[in-house]
Amino acid sequence: MALTIKSIPVLKDKEAKEFIKSADKSALKVKKVDFRRELKKANEILKKAKMT
Repeated sequence: MALTIKSIPVLKDKEAKEFIKSADKSALKVKKVDFRRELKKANEILKKAKMT
């Protein structure tokens, strides 16, 4: 039994411009994650297991 292929909606004109604007705005909101605490805990575990 074959499945039908659904059509992919295409953004045009105003909707496309709004989508690009929203995507660009979201890309600028990238947050950096600080993993120093997790790295410290991992190093403590490895040290306790005598793996470092």
